[in-house]
Order: sequence, then C-alpha cells, then structure tokens
Amino acid sequence: MAETFGELLRGHRIAAGLSMGRLAKLIHYSKGYLSKIENDLKPPTPTVARLCDGVLEAGGRLVEAAAHGGPALGRRQVLVVGTMLGVGALAGSGTRPVPDEQVIAGMRTSFEQLRGLGLQTSPVVVLEPLKALHRTVHGLARENTGPVATRLLLLAARIAEYTGWMSQEAGDEQNAVWWTRQASELSRAAGNPDIASYAFVREAGIALYRRDAANTISLAQQAQWIGRAGSRVLALAARREAQGHALAGDRYAAESAFDRAAQLMVSEAPDGPYSALGPSAPDPLELARGWSLSDLGLNAEAAAVLDRQLASVPARSRRTRARFGARRSLAHALSGEVEQSCRTLAGTFDDVAHVDSATVRTDLRQLARTLGRWHNQDAVREVYPGLKRLLAHR
Repeated sequence: MAETFGELLRGHRIAAGLSMGRLAKLIHYSKGYLSKIENDLKPPTPTVARLCDGVLEAGGRLVEAAAHGGPALGRRQVLVVGTMLGVGALAGSGTRPVPDEQVIAGMRTSFEQLRGLGLQTSPVVVLEPLKALHRTVHGLARENTGPVATRLLLLAARIAEYTGWMSQEAGDEQNAVWWTRQASELSRAAGNPDIASYAFVREAGIALYRRDAANTISLAQQAQWIGRAGSRVLALAARREAQGHALAGDRYAAESAFDRAAQLMVSEAPDGPYSALGPSAPDPLELARGWSLSDLGLNAEAAAVLDRQLASVPARSRRTRARFGARRSLAHALSGEVEQSCRTLAGTFDDVAHVDSATVRTDLRQLARTLGRWHNQDAVREVYPGLKRLLAHR
C-alpha cells in the first residue's frame, strides 16, 4: 500500500533529524496544525507541501504526494486541481461560452484600473470591486480548461494578492492574510512561482508593521527559498528581509540583504500583460533603505535618503508618497530636526488624507508622540491639529 502524505512527511522529517516543533517553526505554521497533517487528519495545502519539501530537501516528492497521493481533497481544492487536470466545470453551473482573449484582456484591464485607483484613494473604494472581479474570474477559471483556465487563474491570483494589500491598508489584518494565502494557492495552480513567492513577501510586510522582526525575516527568507521566482521578486524578498534585520537592530545583516537585493533587481519591468509585482516607486530599494536606517536609529541619514528619493516619486503615487513621507517626517523629528519634520509633514497631509491608510497611521501615531515632546514649539502647534484630524479618521 502506498504511503500517505503524512507518513511520507514523517519519514523525511525524521531522516532530516528535525522535531515536529522545529519543522513547524521553519515553515511558519503551528505545531498542532502540522501534527494533524502528519497524522493524516488534515490534507496538506500546496503551500505547506512545498515548504516542507524545500526545508526537508525532499526533491519534489512531498509536492507530488500532496497533488496526487494524499488524502481526499476538500471541495475548493478539487475545483482548483480539476481545472489543472482539465476536468472542466465541476461546479455544475451550466454551460457558458469559453471567454476569448479579448474578454480576458478586458477583465485584466479592469484590474489594472482598480490597481491604479488604489495608488491614489482609500482602499474602501476599491475593495468591493476587487472582490467582485475576483469572484467572476475565479468562477470562470473553475469552469474552463487548458490555457484559458491558466490565464484566468493567474489573473485571479493577481487580484487576490492586491486585495490582500488593500485589506491591510484598510486595517483588516485577518483578511489581508487570507487573501494573500489565496493568491499563493491560485498562483501555484496556474504554475506561476512569482506570485507564490511574493505572497510570502506580503505576509512579511504584515509582520513588519507588527514590529515582529523575527517573522519578517523568516517569511522573507521563505520567499527566497521556495519555487523559482524571477529576479525582481527575489530582490523584493531580500529587501523585506533587510527591513526585518534593521528592525532587529542588525545593521550588517540589513546591509548584506540590501546588497543582494540590488544585485537581483532588474532595471526594467518584465514584459507581459501585467504591471510588475510590488512597489511602483522608481527606486523601491532606496526608499526601503531610508526606512530601515530609521529603524536602526540612524535618523539623520534616513531623512536624507528619504528626502532625496521622495523627490522622484510621481504625484499620482499618493500611497507611496504618504507612506514614506510620514516616515521621513518621523526621521526628521527623531533626529531633532523638529521644524523640518513639521514642514515635510504639512506637505504630506493631502496625500495621507486621500489614501486613508491604516499602515500610514501607524507611523503617524509614533510621529504624534514624538512631536508631543516639543508641544510648545510654534511649528508643532501649527501642524498638530491637522495631524490629530488624520489620526481620528477611520
């Protein structure tokens, strides 16, 4: 009788000399959850199978077992795998015309328009349209086969990844994680390693805002270990890892990771129907480096880098300008340049108000506490009412 997935996983784990608890930490899942998989009480997700396969150096055997030899899959997994194997419309919703390339391109254009809108306005404006578009695209993917299904799955994955980001910006961390993991699973079904790896970068970003250095580093490293992602995604993963090291106070490790990111980052967006994954800023590495210098306590250097880099961010990229503008003002304040902090903050108010970002408000709260130490200064009294209004907005 063939081994179950759990039996195969246990064998590879023991051969690698790892306890279940240690393996759980390495793949960033709970020991209890992993125990259920190993004892065949739960089926493995494609993500868990790949993570275990990579850590245990199983050479793809665990991935294959999860896809073909494991316990019965849940209904949603059957729909995805059925699409990949050409089973067709498993949902039984009746026959609909196979969407042609013009229809798929139209839905892709709708997504890119929503993504562009998300650069400039509140996430609340785009979240429901994104979810509705995702339901349509994912539903069509389940009903079709072959190249059409693959293109639709890839589009659904892109929409899910961006919906996760907008959920985080809206302050909904639970849904941010759910949508990000959904993107990872869909991208694997579509055979696209970039989104699967980038999903870990996104989760690392959530950990970064929790000020959780260890998980920021771990998730960013996992993004670099799994699959065969392209150089841009690997660069963004190394960038996030650097931010985690900076948060932990390790300047040497942060600089090493930034150096790796610089070597990997391509100067041009890859050819294809989609905009590149990740930040749209002209130089996302230097912006992140400025951010990290502040976390390392080098705030005068951080402010100088962010001053220089923000000058090249276009006006339409309000979300980027708000995020790094708030961090720049914080760096100026922490370096003792209070008037400059207030001056740059006043110039950031309009962008912050437009994008309505929960993550930006995290930095603004720290900035408010910092400026409060100089509450008697004229510059602080001038900007403080506007700062309080932004923090009061939900």
